[in-house]
Amino acid sequence: MEHEDAMGQDERHDAGSVDVLVVGAGPTGLMLANWLVKLGVRVVLIDGKDGPTVESRALGVHSRSMEIYDQLGVVDRVLAESVHAESVRPGFGRRAFAPVPLGGLSRGLSPYPGMHMLEQSANERLLVDNLQALGGSVRWGHRLASLDQVDGGVVAVVEGPMGTATLSARFAVGCDGASSRVRTLSGIAFQGTTSRQTFYLVDAVGVTGLPPASVNIRQEATEFLLAFPMRPDDAGRNGQRLIGTAGDDDTPSVTEDFARRRMADAFGVTYEDYRWFSTYRIHHRIAAHFRTGSVFLAGDAAHVHSPVGAQGMNTGLQDAHNLAFKLADVLAGRAPETLLGRYEAERRPVAVRLLTTTDLVFRGLTSSSKVVMAVRRYVPRVVLPVAVALFPRLPVGRRLAGYLGQIRIHYWMDGSTVRRRRDAVVGRRLQWTGENFDVLRSAVWQLHLYAADEAGIRHAEAAAREFGLPLHRFATTGSTPLRPGMLYLVRPDGFVAAASRPEDAVQALHGAGGYQPA
Repeated sequence: MEHEDAMGQDERHDAGSVDVLVVGAGPTGLMLANWLVKLGVRVVLIDGKDGPTVESRALGVHSRSMEIYDQLGVVDRVLAESVHAESVRPGFGRRAFAPVPLGGLSRGLSPYPGMHMLEQSANERLLVDNLQALGGSVRWGHRLASLDQVDGGVVAVVEGPMGTATLSARFAVGCDGASSRVRTLSGIAFQGTTSRQTFYLVDAVGVTGLPPASVNIRQEATEFLLAFPMRPDDAGRNGQRLIGTAGDDDTPSVTEDFARRRMADAFGVTYEDYRWFSTYRIHHRIAAHFRTGSVFLAGDAAHVHSPVGAQGMNTGLQDAHNLAFKLADVLAGRAPETLLGRYEAERRPVAVRLLTTTDLVFRGLTSSSKVVMAVRRYVPRVVLPVAVALFPRLPVGRRLAGYLGQIRIHYWMDGSTVRRRRDAVVGRRLQWTGENFDVLRSAVWQLHLYAADEAGIRHAEAAAREFGLPLHRFATTGSTPLRPGMLYLVRPDGFVAAASRPEDAVQALHGAGGYQPA
């Protein structure tokens, strides 16, 4: 990536040509730029803001995103700066029910069980710092004015502090949020709805009435409160992100004092001070396409939804992670351009499922239907305490933890859209055995062999030589669906592209998951 001062010199005329133009330096754009620079791609990253986000905004970092941060080499900083949410604590009114242990449910599924609370602004700062350490930078104060597709790429006009520049790129990626300029200029529809209800958000300190270190979900017949633990302030006061319903279109202007009184009256939740207050409406929208020609969309530019489950920022980070390796392989000539079609095929279904799920939960939590309100009034008092006590002991608990942590995502590696039984390993992020994730930090295609005999090892070594790929051998499959003696082809993003008996690997793995051996 070129450094920021180079733009100032060139922008009075032609700013030159790069491989990828990334528009938007939020978490998604920064993650994409980090990986592209790390993979040797020439990148320009622009953003119309003067610098990283100041407001906290998105908050939760789930297991899969933590694994990506590990692969990038910055997970220690995330761990040091974040708050670990130990449990989900449902409740009704002023009463809290038994906690559902997040870490316990997902322990053994990931090196990073549970949920880590690190606000968007902190995620952006660490990604900016790492980008600079990799030799890249952000061109702050640079706005995309126009974007045209030409043969073999795009031409962008960028307005900056020193004037207007023209920039050519092989690909452009819009990571510029729900009001994406890239999406609008590309003529891609943003399909969905906007809620009539207004919500308030308070980043509060000195909070009382809520158990700490938990994600608290409180309901009333007509009220709803979602609370996430945050870092304490400089005085050591307990911090919480508080989200609640403020009303519909007819509600007068919502103030912080209004929200404070509403939480105290309905849930007995009070606080001493606040760092940020905002109101907003929830959008459930998705782009009709995540790609058109040489232009891609990622993060909020491609999909926005309810904050239920704190999935939004994580999904954007994973969009970027998925796309970065595909762009790098195509630009380096390691894969045909048809590989890029897999980005939408893989990531858009994830976003569709997420929108459907969060919309369903959101409607259940906020509906003003008399039937739903009656259910919210009586069922939590009778059914929920029993269900919460049983939940950690049931298989569905670990399954749900996998969905919340976004480690159960599945891609069809053959590009098919035909519905059929999903494999437990192929098409999924590599199952964690406790010792097989360190090798993923190399971020290259690789072969994995688990608990194999001598004959299997010899065949696997021959396949590795044939493909020119590193072979990693592990003594055990751990408590995973990985099968002893099987050879697995693992993509740079950590997803398993294919599996084969070692003796059949040369034929079976060729071209699997988009891999094209040199």
